[in-house]
Amino acid sequence: MKLRNKRYILLLTGIWLVSSSCKKFVDINADPNNPTTAQLALLLPSTQISLVGNMYQLNSGTSTFVQQTIFSTGQSRFQQQGSDFNNSWDGFYSQTLNDLESVISTGTTQQQWGYVAIAKFEKAYLYSLMVDMWGDIPYTSAEKGQQNTNPGLDKGADIYEKLLILIDEGIADAGKITTTTLVPASADVFYTGTKNSWISMANSLKLKLYNQIRLVDPARSATAIKVLLSSGAPLISSNATDFTFKFGSNQNPNNRHPWHRSDYQAGKTFYASQSWMDLLFDSDDPRLRYFIFRQNATAGLNNSTNSNGYYGRNPGDGTAAPADQSRRSVFGIYPAGGLYDNSPINNLPSANLYLTNTGATGAPKVVAVTDGTGAGIMPLITNAMVKFTRAEAALTLATGDDARQNFSDGVTANLNSVSTYAATNNGVTLSGSLITGFVNRLLALYDAADDAGKLNLVMTQKYIADYGNGMEGYNDYRRTGLPVLRTPLSPLNVFPLRLYYSQTELSANTFFSTNGSQLQIAQQTTPVFWDK
Repeated sequence: MKLRNKRYILLLTGIWLVSSSCKKFVDINADPNNPTTAQLALLLPSTQISLVGNMYQLNSGTSTFVQQTIFSTGQSRFQQQGSDFNNSWDGFYSQTLNDLESVISTGTTQQQWGYVAIAKFEKAYLYSLMVDMWGDIPYTSAEKGQQNTNPGLDKGADIYEKLLILIDEGIADAGKITTTTLVPASADVFYTGTKNSWISMANSLKLKLYNQIRLVDPARSATAIKVLLSSGAPLISSNATDFTFKFGSNQNPNNRHPWHRSDYQAGKTFYASQSWMDLLFDSDDPRLRYFIFRQNATAGLNNSTNSNGYYGRNPGDGTAAPADQSRRSVFGIYPAGGLYDNSPINNLPSANLYLTNTGATGAPKVVAVTDGTGAGIMPLITNAMVKFTRAEAALTLATGDDARQNFSDGVTANLNSVSTYAATNNGVTLSGSLITGFVNRLLALYDAADDAGKLNLVMTQKYIADYGNGMEGYNDYRRTGLPVLRTPLSPLNVFPLRLYYSQTELSANTFFSTNGSQLQIAQQTTPVFWDK
C-alpha cells in the first residue's frame, strides 16, 4: 500500500486524542543510557493513540448505519462514498499497524516481552476490527510495510485464524514477565502496563471472535467458548478493567473526544438520531439524560416548536437541513464528555419510574466549546459487552453459561459505568435503587419472553450499552438482525454489509488497478465471512 509519511503526526502535533497521561511522553526519552527502551516507550503509546484517533470516520459512520447518530445524510440513507472511510483505513495501515510491527520486531530482538505482548494484542484487535468492517483486507503482505507497497487481499476467515494464534502468542509473551506490570505505566495509555488487565482483554477478545463466527461454525464456536469459560482464563469482569480509551480535556492542544469537538461549536457535524432518542424515551430509560443533551426545551422532529426538546432526524431523511444549529439535540455527558441534561422533559408518561423529572432543575442551553469537559471515552471491549456476549452465546450455542445472570450483569455494568463516569464529570449519579429497579424490570420481561424474545432483549440492551462504539453495534446487527431498526425514510441503497475500501488505496495500489470499481460496488452487498 502507498503509505503516507504520517507515522508520528499524531504525537508531534499534540493530537486531539492524547489523554492527560500522555503529557509524560515527551519525558520518556530522557535516559540516554537506554535508547531502545525509550524508543519502545514512545512508540507503544503512539500506536494506542493512533488506533483510536483513526477510528473517527469508522465509528461515526457505523454509528449512523445502526441509527445511534447521524454523521452524514448519505450514510443515513445507506449510500457510501470511496472517501467515507479513507482516513480510518489509511491511518490504520500507515500509522498504527506499521508502528505495531516495529514494536513487535524491536521488542522481540531486545526481548522486551511486555511490549511485544501488548503490541500483539493491539494488532489482533485492530485487524479483527478491520476484517469485520471491510471483509477481505491486506494482511500477510501488509506486514512487510514499505517492502510491499501493493499488497493483495487476504480472506477474512484466514486472517481470523491467524489472529487467534497471535493472541495466544501474546499471552505466552506476557507469561515471560514475572512482575505484575508488562511495561512502565507511562508507556501504556490503556492499562498503565498492568499485566492482568491485558490478559483479561486478550481472553475477552478471543471470546468476542469465537462468538462472532457462531453462524458459520457453531460447533467450533460453542466448544471454544466452553473451553475458554471452563479454563478459568480471566475475562474483563469489572468496569475497572474495561478496554477503554480516555480522552483529555485540553483545548490547546485539543485532545477532547471528537464527538464533543464536532457538536460543541456553532457549526455542528451531527444530527441526533430520532429513532435512538425515541427508543430510550419510550423505554423509560434513564440513560437518555446522559447520552443526549437538549439545546431547546420544546424543539422536536421536523423542527417543531411544541415537543420535548429531543430534536433529531429520522434515519434516511434526505431533506435539506434548516437553520437549526441552536435547536438540535447534541451528544451528552456520556461518552463524549458533554453536558448532563438535568432539565425538565415535556410529555413524559405518567407511569415512568426511571426517566422522570425528579430533581430536574436545569435548563436547556445552546452549547459552546467551553461546555462539558470533553474528556470522554471510547469503549472498545467492556465488562458489559463481555457479559452480553456470554448471554448471546448461552442462548444460541448452549454453552452452559447463565444467560439470565449475564444479561442482568451486563445491564448493571453499563448503568454503573455511565453513572460513575458522570460522577467525575459534573453529572448526576444513578442511585443504587434506581439501577436495581430498572434491571429487575428488564428481568421480568426476560423471564416472560420466549427464546427469540430473550435474545432480542439481550441484543437490544447490548446495542444501548455499545453507545459510543458503532463498530460493535454494526457487527451485532449484521450477525443477529437485532434490534429491529427503524425503516429509513428514503434509502439510496440496501443496508451495507461491508464498508467501501479507501479510495486512496484503490487509486494507489496496483493490485486494484483492474477491478477496483467493481470491487467497491460489491462491498455493499457482500457479507463478511461470519455473516450467514
